[in-house]
Amino acid sequence: MDNNNSITNPSSIVNILTLRYDPNLKPNLPVKNSNDFLPFESRINIELIEKSISDYIKQKLVNFDGNEISIALSGGVDSTLVLSILRKTKPDINIKAVSIKFADSVDETTDAAKIAETFNAEHHIVNLENYLSELPKAISIIKMPFWDLHWYYVVKKSQTLSTVLISGDGGDELFGGYTFRYEKFLSLTNDTSTPLEKVIAYLKCHERDRVPDQEKIFDQKSKFSWESIHKLLLPYFDNTLSRLEQVFLADYNGKLLYNFNPINTSVIKNFGMQLLTPILNDELISIGPHIKDSEKYDQLNNIGKLPLRQILKQNGHDSLVGKKKLGFNVNTINLWKSHGHSLCKNFLIDSRVVNDGWISNDWITKHIDNPELDVRYVNKFLGILAFEIWYRLFVTKEMNSNTTLD
Repeated sequence: MDNNNSITNPSSIVNILTLRYDPNLKPNLPVKNSNDFLPFESRINIELIEKSISDYIKQKLVNFDGNEISIALSGGVDSTLVLSILRKTKPDINIKAVSIKFADSVDETTDAAKIAETFNAEHHIVNLENYLSELPKAISIIKMPFWDLHWYYVVKKSQTLSTVLISGDGGDELFGGYTFRYEKFLSLTNDTSTPLEKVIAYLKCHERDRVPDQEKIFDQKSKFSWESIHKLLLPYFDNTLSRLEQVFLADYNGKLLYNFNPINTSVIKNFGMQLLTPILNDELISIGPHIKDSEKYDQLNNIGKLPLRQILKQNGHDSLVGKKKLGFNVNTINLWKSHGHSLCKNFLIDSRVVNDGWISNDWITKHIDNPELDVRYVNKFLGILAFEIWYRLFVTKEMNSNTTLD
């Protein structure tokens, strides 16, 4: 969804506000089909995965003459694993670990600090009191209407510490990290479910991405239809893969390709840094999808990313990470109460996207002042706020990208 053609492409707006990604984009990573997820007959060699990550780091840093590297450290499996292999591969390098502390949210920086200390990394915490404050600047960089842009703050801090930033991107999609989704999907489907039934179940596993009255959000210019949304997802569920493998296929071809990776790449370029993604190296992108679902995901205990956890265990670091994936950890309800509601009132009462026929004013007025608004509606309002800001930046061009939302 770039700022030139998206105005005449209603599907991009509908996709972003319904799926939180836009398949109309040209991805940086390879698109996968069902053949790419056919499982290997033999078990995966764990040592091969660790060596692949280590070799990628060595290759990318072969001509690196600096002594400082930053890493985005969440405290989860992926970033912890990458940090451990980075330290093993480059024992003398000065590592700067960057974590985000969201106001009024679960604080994972204490765990991240312990992990940083374990691998002799200097830990830096970015305290975000108002997560939405620099949204116009972030949107002006990525040129897409997304609001959950914690990566912007990670890179903004990292570029003051080094010229290279390493991330653990790709672990969830290649090695089965979205356990909350798998468990629910399996409970909603069975082996006789039709492809369309599985698509509908898959969408139900992304409840925070949409609201029960999703179709009423849009006005006539957006041309919303569930049929068009289902059509995008059907190829991932109309094949001979197992149900879990179908979910892995859909997940890979979703937010990773059309949200996380393009956003991260745009922000990195803006700040003039080099981004290293050791888990998303060519070799693991090729072999990761072929690993059997039972080797990625422990269905009985609902634990994912088994190969990555095994590498941590073999190196004596498995106690550093928990078994539960928290996901995006800003508390959106508290964010709504502290800043989101007032900002949405300010921008959406006289909304350009409403006046120009994209978003329904009736939907906004019905829900915006609900004192018990649930998290799905909060997420949707913040998505519409991002659309409004994007619209004022690139369509009406009345907004300065340096505007802060306080």
